[in-house]
Amino acid sequence: MPAASMWGCLMPLSPSALAPEASRRKPAIALVIDRPDWHARQLARAFAARGATTIPVRLEACGFDTRSRSGLVIPGFAERLPDAVLVRCVSGGSFQAVTLRLGLLHALGANGVIVMNPAPAIERCVDKSMTSFLLARAGIPTPDTWAMESRTAAGALVRREAREGPLVLKPLFGSQGRGLRLVRTEDDLPDPSAMTGVYYLQRFVGVERDGFRDFRLLISNGQVVTAMVRHAAHWITNIKQGGRPIAAVVDAPIRQLAIAAAHAVGANFAGVDIVYDGDGHPTVLEVNSMPAWSGLQRVTKINIATVLAADLCAAIARGAAHGGPG
Repeated sequence: MPAASMWGCLMPLSPSALAPEASRRKPAIALVIDRPDWHARQLARAFAARGATTIPVRLEACGFDTRSRSGLVIPGFAERLPDAVLVRCVSGGSFQAVTLRLGLLHALGANGVIVMNPAPAIERCVDKSMTSFLLARAGIPTPDTWAMESRTAAGALVRREAREGPLVLKPLFGSQGRGLRLVRTEDDLPDPSAMTGVYYLQRFVGVERDGFRDFRLLISNGQVVTAMVRHAAHWITNIKQGGRPIAAVVDAPIRQLAIAAAHAVGANFAGVDIVYDGDGHPTVLEVNSMPAWSGLQRVTKINIATVLAADLCAAIARGAAHGGPG
């Protein structure tokens, strides 16, 4: 593969400014990953079946170069923009490193490249407090949520709110059910260093009925691709924490709720977690802008990677038909 390529950042450029028209060659998809895992292989096969080429990209290997034609250096691309970018993973790192990586995605969007998901959606979902804020502001049912840096303020909140039931303490940037704690008293709160200085707390709305259950719905292009129930003996139902995936057919209210949640954070591809609260009402727990789907794929006949590839290729085709990005 070529050693480097350039994507624009200073002035908006259309992909055709740096590349031949998509109709004259195979569409080139930049697949942002941290390692060539099962998901990456599934996506590569799905894009190949649609006549597109995928080029794996690690954002930590990319950079800005304002002297170049486009302003960016991306290994795997020459003097042209990709037709689209699918962000499978943004690797962790220092605040500065992650800021740089997200800046690269912002630059792609500023140049008119189709990015799934765009940087603003990723930022809103990675920060659980912003996700909760946007869901509540949109009128979407979601547990009462608080976030603060002060241990003293968090303790006062627990003393006040735990009278109505336990709270869940989550890492602000956590995923896959790691680091979750049930908080019933102020003494259950760890030192700030254990939470990287931020206390993100949600009202616990789980209900034990022969174990605990919630729904994971996968959204793409404003539609529900497929769904599952996650069942576990413990209140943490994530598949990585031992939850068991079960095929599910969800009703219209839950489908509409999941679609609305993805829209609220600006994600065109998302995993939405929904649970029935103690009153039997569906409520959105989280929205994930870079969801894994290996557990979900085990219980559905739908090839999820094929759907994602089809939706992204359709967006490329719409952009080509209009002389620019879709």
